[in-house]
Formats: sequence, structure tokens, C-alpha cells
Amino acid sequence: MKLKRVVVTGLGALTPIGNNISEYWDGLKNGRSGSAPITYFDAEKFKTKFACELKNFVATDYFDRKEARKLDRFAQYALVASDEAIKDANLNLDQVDKFRVGVIWGAGIGGLETFQDEVLNFAAGDGTPRFNPFFIPKMIADIAPGHISIKHGFMGPNYTTVSACASSANAMIDALNYIRLGHCDVIVTGGSEAAVTMAGMGGFNAMHALSTLNETPETASRPFDATRDGFVLGEGSGALILEEYEHAKARGAKIYAEVLGGGMSSDAYHVTAPHPDGIGVERVMLNCLNDAGISADEVDAINTHGTSTPLGDVAELKAISKIFGAHANKININSTKSMTGHLLGAAGAIEAIASILAMEHSLVPPTINHTTVDENIDPSLNLTLNKAQEREVNVAMSNTFGFGGHNACILFRKIEQ
Repeated sequence: MKLKRVVVTGLGALTPIGNNISEYWDGLKNGRSGSAPITYFDAEKFKTKFACELKNFVATDYFDRKEARKLDRFAQYALVASDEAIKDANLNLDQVDKFRVGVIWGAGIGGLETFQDEVLNFAAGDGTPRFNPFFIPKMIADIAPGHISIKHGFMGPNYTTVSACASSANAMIDALNYIRLGHCDVIVTGGSEAAVTMAGMGGFNAMHALSTLNETPETASRPFDATRDGFVLGEGSGALILEEYEHAKARGAKIYAEVLGGGMSSDAYHVTAPHPDGIGVERVMLNCLNDAGISADEVDAINTHGTSTPLGDVAELKAISKIFGAHANKININSTKSMTGHLLGAAGAIEAIASILAMEHSLVPPTINHTTVDENIDPSLNLTLNKAQEREVNVAMSNTFGFGGHNACILFRKIEQ
């Protein structure tokens, strides 16, 4: 069976450095940090008092008050980003076969704020179970694609992938395969997360996963830097319209890129720590290259998982050096988490979008906040430090890994219109 070609025809983003694709790209190319003191709650007693929150996002700018109250923030973010992507793709919803349009979405946690607030309200009461009737529908991780499909009448596959921080990357790979196999013409995919809450910050602090550089929050996310001390929690959403190539061509759609392939693997090592030798990461990139049918020396840029953790950054770069060999020094390697923070289940989506935009604009966004060389990192690697670099990017790779040892990797190629 000959696999169908799959392309990207629409993009949408809601991030800590921009509330749409245009703003997001402006933040990326200019190396803007989205990290700042937390405003959602009083974080004075928390070990980490900062995060990458959305800026100037007001739910009632997009939803009426009644509707907004029925949606956890992660679902609001999903609807906003997917609406932008659908509009960007210029899909005529009256002409597409809605039985062949699906929604495959990623969320690592789902409605954490809803769960937190409902439990706190119950604990503050007299023990009588007075829960909001929207508690469960707001909280469950699968509700975001449900809302997207209900809003637009999409009746193809509809579900959520949950693989911690790899969730939206897994969603995109599933979407790729459904279209390649001929089951769908179009799939809305991506991911959203809204874990900047008391429970989220407290939980990740208890794991010693977050940076605690409270005096300089804007520089706290510093991938590959010797002084990195953990990731910065972020929030938001990224959405992509994946479409069968001939379907897109027939309707005259703008094509951003072709999705060449996707790879998955497991570290099978530890609940939170990566394998120190990067074995699982090596395998996921190799699987992705094999699935795409291209050689390692065709890759021009890699948007790394690069969370700014002491162990993870080194393991990933070791794996890149091993898989790409001498060609690794010719690749622009970066971590856009230095600007956006770590969006958990939405990370794969917004970073895939960053890779696609790097191809479109022939500009690789920087890894900001780097000041101190880490002697454990190969100095010959081009980590695109502190300033965006101009270059032709024809093939871009995006890596995303999650707690539990989940690894996902996606390859995109520039396509001639």
C-alpha cells in the first residue's frame, strides 16, 4: 500500500510570548523571554515564584461569560488556537467531508485548575458533597478535542493522547498516520496545557523539577547553560492542520511544509530521569529518520526538547552527536523553551510550529539566556546561542520527551508550492 503524503496547511498558537502565530514568531525571532512573576495566585510561599504565563489573555474576548465558565483554561486555549489554525488553512467547512475530518489533541494533565478548585472548595466545607455539575466535563483531558469537533461538526477520529510532555507530539504522529493510511483528509491536531496553578507549581517543586532562580525569572530557562537548575513551567496551546497532499492541492491551499515522518520510543529507565547515555533518544530520532526515509545528513535544524534540566539537556545532545556524527556540527540546534518555558503536553505542538516557521522564514530562533559553557556539552555543536541565525532550512526535526520515558520525534520538509 502506497502511503499518502501529508502536509501542514494551517497554524495557530497561544503562547507566553505571543497570542497568535504572528506574535509568536516575533517573540521567537527576537529572543523574547516569557518568564515573569506569577500573577494567577499568591506564590510567596512557593519555592518557585515565577512561570511563563499567557500575557493579556482574557477569556471573554473569545467566549461569552457563560461559555467561559464551562471551560477549563486548557480547553479555552485549545479552542482559540485551533480556531486560528482552521481560519489560517482557509477550510470551507461547508464543502469538506466532515466524516473525514478528525481532531487528535494532546494534553499531559488536562483540567488541573478545575480539579484543584473543586477539591479545595469541598475541603473547606462541612463534608457535604456539593460539586459543580461541570466538574468532570471541565477536567477530563479528552474534552478539548471534543469541544473542537462539536464546534465545527468534525465527525472523524476524535481523541486525546496523554504521554506527559510528549502528548502533542504523539497526537501529531497519530494524525500523520491516519491521513497517510487514507482514513482522513484533514485532522486538527496539536495540544494545550494550563498547569500554572497552585497544585502544578507545588507538585513540580516537590519533585525538584523547576528552576528556583526567583531573582532573575526572565533568564531562568537557560538550556545547555552550566548554571541551569530546572525548567520553567509554561502554558498555552499550539494547533496544526494536517491534510492529505492531493486534497490540499485540489483546493489551492497554502502549504507550510510536508510532514515526512514520526518516531517513538521509550527510555525504559526511570519515571522522571532520562537515560544518562540517551539511548531512548537515539532510538526515537533513528526511528523518525527511518520512517521519513531520509538520511541523517539531510537534517538542517533540530528543535530539541531542551528543558533546561541538568541531566536531560546533556543526554539529548549526546544522542544527537551519536546519531548525526560529523553532520551534527552542521545542524542548527536550539531550544525555544528558553523563551516559552515548558508547556508540558502542548510543548511538541508549539515547537513543531517553531520548526515550520524557521523553514518558512529561513531563520532559526535562538536559545537565549546562555552565559556559561557546560564542559559536559560538545563545544563544536551549534546551539544557536542568544541570537537567531539566518540559514536555509529544508528539513527540520522536533524532539519531545515526557515523564515515564516517552519519546517522540517529528520531521518536516519545506515543499515547493
